Amino acid sequence: MKATHTLAAVVAASALLGGCASNSPQPSYANDGYRSGYDNTASTGYGTIESIQVTSGEGRTSGAGAVVGGLVGALAGNQVGSGGGRTAATVAGGVAGAAIGNSVEANRNAGAQQMYAVNIRLDNGEYRTVVQDNVYDLRVGNRVRIVDGRVYRY
Repeated sequence: MKATHTLAAVVAASALLGGCASNSPQPSYANDGYRSGYDNTASTGYGTIESIQVTSGEGRTSGAGAVVGGLVGALAGNQVGSGGGRTAATVAGGVAGAAIGNSVEANRNAGAQQMYAVNIRLDNGEYRTVVQDNVYDLRVGNRVRIVDGRVYRY
């Protein structure tokens, strides 16, 4: 019976912490009014480049590190103590392992590739930021078009 409770606690902790990790492609708006993110709903637009900024990899996580870390931490915590102390150690190990696993995955993914944030003023007056892996011949002041989330000279 205790093994069932322990397993349920581990699964609940892993699901809770795994749900905290997000690769959400939702656009965000910075204080300067530029729309950023990987929004491909408006796939075509024309405008002028206002700035290009170099960014490093964001260290995004898929949640797999949190899940694996949670399971390993729970297994390690289950080896400690007995009775109610063992259950508490299992849950604490699962939570700590999930946090550590997520951090390890984020650090592994960080800086994997240099990215460029291209800030564009569209012809309709909107501002948009497109993040891509290269800028080739793009320069500030170039007329560009956005096609499927990528910026091309026009």
